[in-house]
Amino acid sequence: MAPALDFRLMPKNSTPRGGQPARPTFSPGQPPQVIEELRPGQSIALLKELHILTREGKLNQDTRRKLKQVYHLYQFIAPLLEEVSEGGKTFTLADHGAGKSYLGFILYDLFFNVAHAGDKPAGIIYGIETRAELVDKSRELAQRLGFAHMAFLNLSVQQATASAELPAQVDIVTALHACDTATDDAISFGLAKQARHMVLVPCCQAEVAGVLRKNKALSLSKTPLAELWRHPLHTREFGSQITNVLRCLQLEANGYQVTVTELVGWEHSMKNELIIASRPATSSAAKTRQAQVRLGEVLGELNLGELRSRFEVAES
Repeated sequence: MAPALDFRLMPKNSTPRGGQPARPTFSPGQPPQVIEELRPGQSIALLKELHILTREGKLNQDTRRKLKQVYHLYQFIAPLLEEVSEGGKTFTLADHGAGKSYLGFILYDLFFNVAHAGDKPAGIIYGIETRAELVDKSRELAQRLGFAHMAFLNLSVQQATASAELPAQVDIVTALHACDTATDDAISFGLAKQARHMVLVPCCQAEVAGVLRKNKALSLSKTPLAELWRHPLHTREFGSQITNVLRCLQLEANGYQVTVTELVGWEHSMKNELIIASRPATSSAAKTRQAQVRLGEVLGELNLGELRSRFEVAES
């Protein structure tokens, strides 16, 4: 799986302590570099940790591109954060498969430190990750930067669903490049937590392709459409495509409105699909039922019936 951003954490002594406001950078004997792309209030220390800024606090062509990618991703999530925090409401965002929590840190910096610098919203961003060493590093970095509205949990998705460390309801669930079935696990978490919004960028889907491959002979005897995945390369590509189609139907079958778009500029990869699902104040029972029926029909038509539990259909 190609990483969404090719960033690595720098040694602890390579950045200044605390989140510093964006400003021109200086080098001895050289005029200051005015970085027009930086927004007032952005944490210089965080941008260095993410290798968006160099050790000297400068941008080059590659890091300028990365900064634009950060802004592009944020523009999709910012309206959702504004909605769930409207009127001073306390909100929660859970990022699954957080890794080094780059997404959470970026969201925190641009939302809390930039967009709401003078009126810190009442909310918390959770990073959920199974690798304890990454959770420890994220906790240390958040403390060092003064990012007080962040928490990091060393839990699996299943553990997080039942954990008392998380509230019974979560407003936003994100999963950025969650590999194979991890996206489905994040969806299950979101459904259990009655999430108002889910923001998903799936990656490296293999489970559906494996079932297609196993049932290929039967499918070829049933329908000429099986030619779509007869060849191994097509099996992989079609499996990836149909996985996301099923995920969208699953979300619609549970009452969500779904938008699918390209996450243009985030990475140079085919794994560039962004799924945004939002639960309306009043859902359409007819549309929900139609999605439930269609989901079952697609699973049956493609001989994917054994995956019905994976793509859970809401009760009528």
